[in-house]
Amino acid sequence: MKINDASLEQMAVGPNQYPKTDLKEIAFAGRSNVGKSSFINALTQRKKLAYTSSKPGKTRTINFYRIDNCFRLVDLPGYGYAKVSKAMRDDWAQMIEGYLANRSNIIEIILLVDSRIEPTSQDREMYQWIVDNGFSGIVIATKADKLSRNQLNRQLKKIHTSLGCPEEQDILPFSTEDQDLIQETGEVLEDLLAFYGVI
Repeated sequence: MKINDASLEQMAVGPNQYPKTDLKEIAFAGRSNVGKSSFINALTQRKKLAYTSSKPGKTRTINFYRIDNCFRLVDLPGYGYAKVSKAMRDDWAQMIEGYLANRSNIIEIILLVDSRIEPTSQDREMYQWIVDNGFSGIVIATKADKLSRNQLNRQLKKIHTSLGCPEEQDILPFSTEDQDLIQETGEVLEDLLAFYGVI
């Protein structure tokens, strides 16, 4: 997927701050520190489009990225980070739920999981919510470069089983260090956008 123009269009904490629903959106959900910002930077080939931090839980807003003036990528706040207050975790949960429940132009919600770690109960709950609401349940396993090929294959099977994915569905490995995996993921998104007539 070739992207010519990518920009941060809006940072929001509630529906009154969302951009108009004039463009289709692909949203990314996942645990804190799963690498959503790095994923977006790699996918768009922009090193500093999405802010990355070594500290989990840094993304505290819903970030809308406008891509080639024809669709948006949406980075949802990471969930499951224990070292913040319960009130803040509740705020993040409400922020995510508010977006998912009230945005009519979402064409897909993609779950990002860490390839090295078995999915948490919150990952499983998010995956189930995604498929229960009619989305295809695409799962991307980040940080694949941290594992050997054999380790990665074993982990992808564990993730598949843990989430309860359909037998025919593949978990997509991803690494910001592997151009082939970046390209393959881009092609999956390109097919999705083409299916909905976006590109």
